[in-house]
Amino acid sequence: MVNQSSPVGFFLLGFSAHPGLEKVLFVVVLTSYLLTLVGNTLIILLSVLDPRLHSPMYFFLSNLSFLDLCFTTSCVPQMLFNLWGPKTISFLGCSVQLFIFMCLGTTECILLTVMAFDRYVAVCKPLHYATIIHPHLCWQLIAVAWLMGLVQSIIQTPPTLHLPFCPHRQINDFLCEVPSLIQLSCGDTTYNEIQMAVASIFILVVPLTLILVSYSAIARAVVRISSTKGRRKAFGTCSSHLIVVTLFYSSVIAVYLQPKNPYAQERGKFFGLFYAVGTPTLNPLIYTLRNKYVNRAFMRLLGKDGDTRKS
Repeated sequence: MVNQSSPVGFFLLGFSAHPGLEKVLFVVVLTSYLLTLVGNTLIILLSVLDPRLHSPMYFFLSNLSFLDLCFTTSCVPQMLFNLWGPKTISFLGCSVQLFIFMCLGTTECILLTVMAFDRYVAVCKPLHYATIIHPHLCWQLIAVAWLMGLVQSIIQTPPTLHLPFCPHRQINDFLCEVPSLIQLSCGDTTYNEIQMAVASIFILVVPLTLILVSYSAIARAVVRISSTKGRRKAFGTCSSHLIVVTLFYSSVIAVYLQPKNPYAQERGKFFGLFYAVGTPTLNPLIYTLRNKYVNRAFMRLLGKDGDTRKS
């Protein structure tokens, strides 16, 4: 077996069984990455430069955009390299990628939960919104999200990297993730699988449950609104976030809670590709296309009157 502490690297198989698909994916991933850089950077700039977007909702949104920028940058360059050329990664490179990717993924799960809480207070307790969601609390919630991501990565990365890996060192994935590294091990992985299951409960199931509870309360509050315009406005403040949550969690759950069989593993690659590349690209599009305030801020940034519109 390969000494887990050695500098010997790994082979990232990715979609090597389909060479033609790899060339198509290279173009798709590169295009998506460029759109991610432009879209998320634009949201951050608008949230910082436009005073009308200096509110908790856009503070959390700008943090999500920053997180998505880091998330994709931690894996896409390596992915593009492997799609076009040699499918290798050093042990150190794999370790760094695993640590950063896990930290950022966990942080995003918590941040999406924080954003759901923000929307719950905005819809269900509008008169107390400014009192509850104050700037100090916003910074505290962001700090907690990043801290939980860091702690989760510190806890799970070392046991994963200390597994006795098989001599072929072939990772059946396009990046270094916990499930694919566990599959590469030729030793007993019971502890690692239990650890991953427990982590999935705390990082995926619990936050998703809190989000669903928040939106159940929001739905009840929206139903009680008498005017159609009021219901539409309340729904509009939450729909973009709900779409992002659905896309992100459905793809992550498909990767981390998949059954052990070859078909599920191949399908998991596409879901993993989607949450690593697709969701960070779609997030700014979802928020800008469905948010008139962001659209107006963008028009003002271009020097146009974003407030001129039909009533």
